[in-house]
Amino acid sequence: MTEVPAGSRPGPPTAPPVVLAVDAGNSKTDVAFVGADGSVLASGRGPGFQPPRVGVAAAVDILASTVEEARARAGITGTVEHVSACLANADLPVEERELTAALHDRGWGRTTVVRNDTFAILRAGVDEPRGVAVVCGAGINCVGMLPDGRTARFPAIGKISGDWGGGAGLAEEALWSAARAEDGRGAPTALAATLPAHFGLGSVYELIEALHLGRVAASRKHELTPVLFATSADGDPVARSLVHRQAEEVVAMATVALRRLELLDEEVPVLLGGSVLAARHPDLDGRIRELLAAAAPKAAVEVVTAAPVLGAALLGLDHVGATSTSRAALRTHYA
Repeated sequence: MTEVPAGSRPGPPTAPPVVLAVDAGNSKTDVAFVGADGSVLASGRGPGFQPPRVGVAAAVDILASTVEEARARAGITGTVEHVSACLANADLPVEERELTAALHDRGWGRTTVVRNDTFAILRAGVDEPRGVAVVCGAGINCVGMLPDGRTARFPAIGKISGDWGGGAGLAEEALWSAARAEDGRGAPTALAATLPAHFGLGSVYELIEALHLGRVAASRKHELTPVLFATSADGDPVARSLVHRQAEEVVAMATVALRRLELLDEEVPVLLGGSVLAARHPDLDGRIRELLAAAAPKAAVEVVTAAPVLGAALLGLDHVGATSTSRAALRTHYA
Protein backbone atom coordinates (compact mmCIF):
# COMPACT_ATOMS: atom_id res chain seq x y z
CA MET A 1 0.00 0.00 0.00
CA THR A 2 1.32 3.43 -0.96
CA GLU A 3 -0.30 6.71 0.00
CA VAL A 4 0.21 10.26 -1.19
CA PRO A 5 -0.16 12.28 2.05
CA ALA A 6 -2.91 14.75 2.78
CA GLY A 7 -2.27 18.26 1.63
CA SER A 8 -0.22 17.32 -1.42
CA ARG A 9 -3.05 18.18 -3.80
CA PRO A 10 -3.87 21.92 -3.84
CA GLY A 11 -7.41 23.19 -3.78
CA PRO A 12 -10.38 22.45 -1.51
CA PRO A 13 -11.97 19.02 -1.63
CA THR A 14 -15.56 18.52 -2.70
CA ALA A 15 -17.90 19.09 0.29
CA PRO A 16 -19.24 16.94 1.85
CA PRO A 17 -16.31 14.48 1.59
CA VAL A 18 -16.44 12.12 -1.36
CA VAL A 19 -14.35 9.01 -2.02
CA LEU A 20 -13.42 7.78 -5.49
CA ALA A 21 -13.19 3.98 -5.33
CA VAL A 22 -11.44 2.04 -8.10
CA ASP A 23 -11.25 -1.71 -8.55
CA ALA A 24 -9.21 -2.37 -11.67
CA GLY A 25 -8.56 -5.95 -12.73
CA ASN A 26 -6.96 -7.37 -15.84
CA SER A 27 -10.28 -7.83 -17.61
CA LYS A 28 -12.49 -5.00 -16.30
CA THR A 29 -12.51 -1.88 -14.16
CA ASP A 30 -15.23 -0.67 -11.79
CA VAL A 31 -15.28 2.82 -10.31
CA ALA A 32 -17.64 4.50 -7.86
CA PHE A 33 -17.97 7.97 -6.35
CA VAL A 34 -19.16 7.42 -2.78
CA GLY A 35 -20.36 9.97 -0.24
CA ALA A 36 -19.17 9.85 3.36
CA ASP A 37 -22.70 8.68 4.27
CA GLY A 38 -22.21 5.55 2.15
CA SER A 39 -24.36 6.71 -0.78
CA VAL A 40 -23.14 5.85 -4.27
CA LEU A 41 -23.28 9.05 -6.29
CA ALA A 42 -22.29 7.41 -9.57
CA SER A 43 -20.50 4.34 -10.83
CA GLY A 44 -19.03 3.07 -14.05
CA ARG A 45 -17.37 0.11 -15.71
CA GLY A 46 -14.53 0.13 -18.22
CA PRO A 47 -11.83 -2.05 -19.78
CA GLY A 48 -9.15 -3.91 -17.86
CA PHE A 49 -6.07 -2.32 -16.33
CA GLN A 50 -2.89 -3.76 -17.86
CA PRO A 51 0.20 -1.59 -17.36
CA PRO A 52 2.62 -4.46 -18.20
CA ARG A 53 1.07 -4.73 -21.66
CA VAL A 54 0.38 -1.08 -22.60
CA GLY A 55 2.52 0.91 -20.15
CA VAL A 56 1.52 2.87 -17.06
CA ALA A 57 0.58 6.09 -18.86
CA ALA A 58 -1.68 4.37 -21.40
CA ALA A 59 -3.28 2.18 -18.73
CA VAL A 60 -4.09 5.23 -16.61
CA ASP A 61 -5.45 7.02 -19.69
CA ILE A 62 -7.91 4.15 -20.19
CA LEU A 63 -8.83 4.23 -16.51
CA ALA A 64 -9.28 8.01 -16.68
CA SER A 65 -12.00 7.75 -19.32
CA THR A 66 -14.05 5.51 -17.01
CA VAL A 67 -13.48 7.81 -14.03
CA GLU A 68 -14.42 10.97 -15.95
CA GLU A 69 -17.63 9.43 -17.29
CA ALA A 70 -18.68 8.49 -13.75
CA ARG A 71 -17.60 11.91 -12.43
CA ALA A 72 -19.85 13.62 -14.96
CA ARG A 73 -22.80 11.46 -13.93
CA ALA A 74 -22.14 12.31 -10.28
CA GLY A 75 -22.00 16.03 -11.07
CA ILE A 76 -18.62 16.39 -9.35
CA THR A 77 -16.36 19.12 -10.67
CA GLY A 78 -13.76 19.52 -7.94
CA THR A 79 -11.18 17.38 -6.20
CA VAL A 80 -12.64 14.65 -4.03
CA GLU A 81 -11.36 13.96 -0.54
CA HIS A 82 -9.71 10.61 -1.23
CA VAL A 83 -8.95 8.10 -3.99
CA SER A 84 -8.94 4.45 -2.92
CA ALA A 85 -7.56 2.39 -5.82
CA CYS A 86 -7.13 -1.39 -5.76
CA LEU A 87 -5.28 -2.28 -8.93
CA ALA A 88 -4.18 -5.40 -10.73
CA ASN A 89 -0.45 -5.47 -11.40
CA ALA A 90 0.31 -3.39 -8.30
CA ASP A 91 2.23 -6.36 -6.99
CA LEU A 92 5.40 -4.76 -5.62
CA PRO A 93 5.92 -1.60 -3.53
CA VAL A 94 7.81 0.02 -6.40
CA GLU A 95 4.79 -0.58 -8.66
CA GLU A 96 2.44 0.83 -6.04
CA ARG A 97 4.57 3.98 -5.79
CA GLU A 98 4.63 4.44 -9.56
CA LEU A 99 0.88 3.89 -9.89
CA THR A 100 0.12 6.14 -6.91
CA ALA A 101 2.02 8.99 -8.55
CA ALA A 102 0.34 8.38 -11.90
CA LEU A 103 -3.17 8.41 -10.42
CA HIS A 104 -2.51 11.33 -8.09
CA ASP A 105 -1.18 13.42 -10.96
CA ARG A 106 -4.67 13.26 -12.51
CA GLY A 107 -5.91 15.53 -9.74
CA TRP A 108 -8.84 13.33 -8.78
CA GLY A 109 -8.31 13.34 -5.02
CA ARG A 110 -6.67 15.28 -2.21
CA THR A 111 -5.07 12.02 -1.08
CA THR A 112 -4.48 8.78 -2.97
CA VAL A 113 -3.88 5.25 -1.75
CA VAL A 114 -3.01 2.43 -4.17
CA ARG A 115 -3.20 -1.22 -3.13
CA ASN A 116 -3.11 -4.53 -4.93
CA ASP A 117 -6.60 -5.54 -6.06
CA THR A 118 -6.63 -8.53 -3.69
CA PHE A 119 -7.13 -6.07 -0.81
CA ALA A 120 -10.48 -5.06 -2.34
CA ILE A 121 -11.74 -8.64 -2.14
CA LEU A 122 -10.55 -8.93 1.46
CA ARG A 123 -12.21 -5.71 2.59
CA ALA A 124 -15.43 -6.53 0.73
CA GLY A 125 -15.78 -9.69 2.79
CA VAL A 126 -15.16 -8.36 6.32
CA ASP A 127 -16.87 -5.85 8.59
CA GLU A 128 -13.53 -4.43 9.71
CA PRO A 129 -10.12 -4.48 7.99
CA ARG A 130 -9.01 -7.66 9.75
CA GLY A 131 -8.47 -11.03 8.10
CA VAL A 132 -6.81 -12.86 5.25
CA ALA A 133 -7.95 -13.35 1.67
CA VAL A 134 -6.72 -15.81 -0.93
CA VAL A 135 -7.68 -15.08 -4.52
CA CYS A 136 -7.42 -17.75 -7.17
CA GLY A 137 -8.47 -16.59 -10.61
CA ALA A 138 -6.09 -16.70 -13.55
CA GLY A 139 -3.28 -16.63 -10.98
CA ILE A 140 -3.08 -16.86 -7.21
CA ASN A 141 -2.47 -14.25 -4.53
CA CYS A 142 -2.97 -13.74 -0.80
CA VAL A 143 -3.10 -10.71 1.46
CA GLY A 144 -3.87 -10.06 5.10
CA MET A 145 -4.53 -6.89 7.03
CA LEU A 146 -5.19 -5.57 10.53
CA PRO A 147 -7.03 -2.43 11.68
CA ASP A 148 -3.73 -0.90 12.82
CA GLY A 149 -2.51 -0.87 9.21
CA ARG A 150 -0.21 -3.89 9.31
CA THR A 151 -0.43 -6.10 6.26
CA ALA A 152 0.89 -9.42 4.99
CA ARG A 153 1.32 -10.09 1.30
CA PHE A 154 3.29 -11.93 -1.38
CA PRO A 155 4.81 -10.68 -4.65
CA ALA A 156 2.48 -13.09 -6.51
CA ILE A 157 3.98 -12.61 -9.95
CA GLY A 158 4.19 -16.25 -10.99
CA LYS A 159 6.66 -19.07 -10.63
CA ILE A 160 9.60 -16.72 -10.09
CA SER A 161 7.97 -15.65 -6.82
CA GLY A 162 7.14 -19.21 -5.76
CA ASP A 163 3.53 -19.32 -6.90
CA TRP A 164 1.74 -22.44 -8.11
CA GLY A 165 -1.69 -22.84 -9.62
CA GLY A 166 -4.47 -20.44 -10.39
CA GLY A 167 -6.69 -21.08 -13.38
CA ALA A 168 -3.92 -20.62 -15.93
CA GLY A 169 -1.45 -22.71 -13.95
CA LEU A 170 -3.94 -25.53 -13.44
CA ALA A 171 -4.67 -25.64 -17.17
CA GLU A 172 -0.95 -25.91 -17.91
CA GLU A 173 -0.48 -28.68 -15.33
CA ALA A 174 -3.47 -30.59 -16.69
CA LEU A 175 -2.07 -30.40 -20.23
CA TRP A 176 1.37 -31.50 -19.02
CA SER A 177 -0.09 -34.54 -17.27
CA ALA A 178 -2.28 -35.45 -20.24
CA ALA A 179 0.59 -35.19 -22.73
CA ARG A 180 2.82 -37.44 -20.65
CA ALA A 181 0.02 -39.93 -20.10
CA GLU A 182 -0.65 -40.20 -23.83
CA ASP A 183 2.97 -40.69 -24.89
CA GLY A 184 3.89 -43.01 -22.02
CA ARG A 185 6.15 -40.77 -19.95
CA GLY A 186 3.60 -40.32 -17.18
CA ALA A 187 0.83 -42.05 -15.29
CA PRO A 188 -2.42 -42.82 -17.09
CA THR A 189 -5.13 -40.21 -16.66
CA ALA A 190 -8.57 -39.55 -18.09
CA LEU A 191 -7.34 -36.02 -18.82
CA ALA A 192 -5.78 -37.45 -21.99
CA ALA A 193 -9.30 -37.90 -23.28
CA THR A 194 -11.30 -35.15 -21.59
CA LEU A 195 -9.02 -32.22 -22.47
CA PRO A 196 -8.92 -32.74 -26.25
CA ALA A 197 -12.59 -33.71 -26.28
CA HIS A 198 -13.47 -30.26 -24.96
CA PHE A 199 -12.29 -28.85 -28.30
CA GLY A 200 -13.75 -31.69 -30.37
CA LEU A 201 -10.35 -33.30 -30.87
CA GLY A 202 -9.43 -36.97 -30.61
CA SER A 203 -6.03 -36.89 -28.89
CA VAL A 204 -3.71 -34.76 -26.82
CA TYR A 205 -1.32 -34.70 -29.78
CA GLU A 206 -4.02 -33.05 -31.90
CA LEU A 207 -4.63 -30.51 -29.12
CA ILE A 208 -0.91 -29.76 -28.79
CA GLU A 209 -0.71 -29.21 -32.54
CA ALA A 210 -3.82 -27.01 -32.59
CA LEU A 211 -2.51 -24.84 -29.76
CA HIS A 212 0.99 -24.61 -31.24
CA LEU A 213 -0.25 -23.64 -34.71
CA GLY A 214 -2.94 -21.30 -33.45
CA ARG A 215 -5.94 -23.29 -34.65
CA VAL A 216 -7.05 -23.18 -31.01
CA ALA A 217 -6.23 -19.78 -29.53
CA ALA A 218 -3.84 -19.92 -26.59
CA SER A 219 -6.26 -17.66 -24.72
CA ARG A 220 -8.74 -20.56 -24.67
CA LYS A 221 -6.51 -22.74 -22.51
CA HIS A 222 -8.30 -21.39 -19.44
CA GLU A 223 -11.34 -23.40 -20.59
CA LEU A 224 -9.49 -26.53 -19.56
CA THR A 225 -9.57 -25.70 -15.85
CA PRO A 226 -13.26 -26.61 -15.41
CA VAL A 227 -12.56 -29.80 -17.39
CA LEU A 228 -9.83 -30.63 -14.89
CA PHE A 229 -12.26 -30.23 -11.99
CA ALA A 230 -14.92 -32.33 -13.72
CA THR A 231 -12.38 -35.06 -14.39
CA SER A 232 -11.30 -34.96 -10.76
CA ALA A 233 -14.91 -35.21 -9.62
CA ASP A 234 -15.26 -38.35 -11.74
CA GLY A 235 -12.52 -39.94 -9.66
CA ASP A 236 -9.40 -39.60 -11.83
CA PRO A 237 -6.42 -39.76 -9.42
CA VAL A 238 -4.09 -37.53 -11.47
CA ALA A 239 -6.70 -34.79 -11.84
CA ARG A 240 -7.55 -35.08 -8.17
CA SER A 241 -3.91 -34.74 -7.18
CA LEU A 242 -3.77 -31.40 -9.01
CA VAL A 243 -6.93 -30.20 -7.30
CA HIS A 244 -5.56 -31.23 -3.93
CA ARG A 245 -2.25 -29.51 -4.60
CA GLN A 246 -4.15 -26.32 -5.36
CA ALA A 247 -5.86 -26.64 -1.98
CA GLU A 248 -2.48 -27.10 -0.32
CA GLU A 249 -1.17 -23.93 -1.99
CA VAL A 250 -4.19 -21.91 -0.88
CA VAL A 251 -3.78 -23.07 2.70
CA ALA A 252 -0.02 -22.54 2.67
CA MET A 253 -0.44 -18.89 1.66
CA ALA A 254 -3.25 -18.29 4.15
CA THR A 255 -1.30 -19.92 6.98
CA VAL A 256 1.81 -17.85 6.35
CA ALA A 257 -0.23 -14.62 6.21
CA LEU A 258 -1.99 -15.52 9.45
CA ARG A 259 1.33 -16.28 11.13
CA ARG A 260 2.87 -13.00 9.99
CA LEU A 261 -0.05 -11.07 11.49
CA GLU A 262 -0.05 -13.18 14.68
CA LEU A 263 -3.57 -14.41 13.93
CA LEU A 264 -2.86 -18.13 13.59
CA ASP A 265 -4.48 -18.97 16.94
CA GLU A 266 -7.28 -16.39 16.83
CA GLU A 267 -10.81 -16.33 15.49
CA VAL A 268 -10.37 -14.66 12.13
CA PRO A 269 -11.99 -14.77 8.69
CA VAL A 270 -10.12 -16.40 5.83
CA LEU A 271 -11.82 -15.31 2.63
CA LEU A 272 -11.69 -17.13 -0.70
CA GLY A 273 -12.22 -15.24 -3.94
CA GLY A 274 -11.53 -15.36 -7.65
CA SER A 275 -13.19 -17.53 -10.28
CA VAL A 276 -11.57 -20.83 -9.26
CA LEU A 277 -12.44 -20.55 -5.57
CA ALA A 278 -15.79 -18.80 -6.01
CA ALA A 279 -16.96 -21.77 -8.11
CA ARG A 280 -16.86 -23.82 -4.88
CA HIS A 281 -15.79 -27.08 -6.49
CA PRO A 282 -16.64 -29.57 -3.73
CA ASP A 283 -13.30 -31.39 -3.71
CA LEU A 284 -11.24 -28.18 -3.71
CA ASP A 285 -13.45 -26.37 -1.24
CA GLY A 286 -13.65 -29.32 1.12
CA ARG A 287 -9.92 -29.98 1.03
CA ILE A 288 -9.13 -26.32 1.76
CA ARG A 289 -11.42 -26.35 4.79
CA GLU A 290 -9.95 -29.64 6.03
CA LEU A 291 -6.35 -28.47 5.77
CA LEU A 292 -7.02 -25.03 7.21
CA ALA A 293 -8.90 -26.51 10.16
CA ALA A 294 -5.72 -28.40 11.03
CA ALA A 295 -3.42 -25.40 10.54
CA ALA A 296 -5.62 -22.65 12.02
CA PRO A 297 -8.50 -24.25 13.96
CA LYS A 298 -10.22 -20.96 14.83
CA ALA A 299 -10.19 -19.54 11.30
CA ALA A 300 -13.58 -19.18 9.61
CA VAL A 301 -13.54 -19.88 5.88
CA GLU A 302 -15.92 -17.88 3.72
CA VAL A 303 -16.30 -17.39 -0.03
CA VAL A 304 -16.55 -13.74 -1.12
CA THR A 305 -19.20 -12.99 -3.71
CA ALA A 306 -19.49 -9.22 -3.16
CA ALA A 307 -18.25 -6.86 -5.87
CA PRO A 308 -14.59 -5.97 -5.24
CA VAL A 309 -15.30 -2.26 -5.84
CA LEU A 310 -17.26 -2.43 -2.58
CA GLY A 311 -13.99 -3.33 -0.86
CA ALA A 312 -12.14 -0.44 -2.47
CA ALA A 313 -14.92 1.92 -1.39
CA LEU A 314 -14.93 0.58 2.18
CA LEU A 315 -11.18 1.11 2.38
CA GLY A 316 -11.81 4.67 1.26
CA LEU A 317 -14.50 5.19 3.90
CA ASP A 318 -12.11 3.77 6.50
CA HIS A 319 -9.58 6.39 5.42
CA VAL A 320 -11.96 9.32 5.83
CA GLY A 321 -13.29 8.06 9.17
CA ALA A 322 -16.82 7.25 8.03
CA THR A 323 -19.24 5.74 10.54
CA SER A 324 -20.36 2.13 10.74
CA THR A 325 -23.80 3.33 9.59
CA SER A 326 -22.23 4.72 6.42
CA ARG A 327 -20.39 1.46 5.76
CA ALA A 328 -23.60 -0.50 6.29
CA ALA A 329 -25.43 1.76 3.82
CA LEU A 330 -22.74 1.10 1.23
CA ARG A 331 -23.01 -2.66 1.75
CA THR A 332 -26.77 -2.42 1.29
CA HIS A 333 -26.26 -0.71 -2.04
CA TYR A 334 -24.05 -3.55 -3.31
CA ALA A 335 -26.08 -6.37 -1.73
